[in-house]
Amino acid sequence: MKILVTGAHFTPAVAVIEELKKFDGAKIVYVGRRTTLEGDGSASPESQVLPALGVKFIPIITGRLQRSFTIYTIPSLFKIPVGFIQALYIILSEKPDVILSFGGYVAVPVVIAGWLFSIPIIIHEQTLVSGLANKISAFCADKIAVSFEPDVFKSEKVILTGNPIRREIVEISQGVKLTHPRGGLEVPTILIMGGNQGSHIINLAVEEVLNKLTKLAYVIHATGDNKYGDFERLESLGRFGERYLVKKWIGKGYGAILKKADLVISRAGINTLTELAYLGKPALVIPIPYLYQDEQNKNAGYFEKLGLVRILPQSKLSAEALFKNIRVMLSDLNQLIERAKKAKKVIVPDAAKRLALETMLLAKNPEV
Repeated sequence: MKILVTGAHFTPAVAVIEELKKFDGAKIVYVGRRTTLEGDGSASPESQVLPALGVKFIPIITGRLQRSFTIYTIPSLFKIPVGFIQALYIILSEKPDVILSFGGYVAVPVVIAGWLFSIPIIIHEQTLVSGLANKISAFCADKIAVSFEPDVFKSEKVILTGNPIRREIVEISQGVKLTHPRGGLEVPTILIMGGNQGSHIINLAVEEVLNKLTKLAYVIHATGDNKYGDFERLESLGRFGERYLVKKWIGKGYGAILKKADLVISRAGINTLTELAYLGKPALVIPIPYLYQDEQNKNAGYFEKLGLVRILPQSKLSAEALFKNIRVMLSDLNQLIERAKKAKKVIVPDAAKRLALETMLLAKNPEV
């Protein structure tokens, strides 16, 4: 049984891949992007992580429809037919029994090519709004898995699976023995991250107030890998010693670090918010303001009502605003933690297992 997984939403994909590998005879290939962003040559997390997990990674070069004109608009449009031809070749050479898509423009040509060859297709929508890629893919899909009720699609194909949570997050929450990343320091731990790709604007704000932040807390900072050299520059700031740990990404050990973090600073991606809600971790979120249908602000607003997060709009982000918000939240940390724990009620803990099972059932019986 060969399962072709594709899409740009990597975190839930990893969670489901871990479950799919438990099925006897399951062979998994992943079709995704080689780099993180257009114009940035940094290797994507999936191209680095998946081979280490024993999953075959196949890069695809494709383009997307852009809402504003940039220097990448025309080249991106020319890449669309290239991506479709590549997708046809991948389908013909790999001969998958089923396609599981996690959205994003890289998934669209693969889904359409699979549909042309009558391969069963299941797509997963992580967010509270559907992106253009999944709206297109939905026409080709046999099943549409959603994360929350009410769902964003009005179709008989819809099934509620929840948003998959990585195994290490679930296992950590179930009592795996931990070593605290800050050792014996009697200060709060702040985890700062900007999603899989990192955030240059957040990194700059953190750098400016790092001296004050490390007087309040132990800071763990995932910068991402970008063309601005944020990681390399921040890594050179050795004067903060044991109060500051900087990494490009937090791979192995991420679950333990997230479990021990007292406060999280992040974007408002739905996968991050799902994991924070599962663990009951209060967060200050800075939503990306320019995504399709204002996705991250809607995510943030939903979880703000549940008591999980406070929102700092990117338009109001500055080093001082960041520091002020962190200081206020640390002063009210116990109450924030109690409120954050209540957000778990909207999370489906076994979402990865459910989605993996739905995928296997579709492969064995496309009429299900």
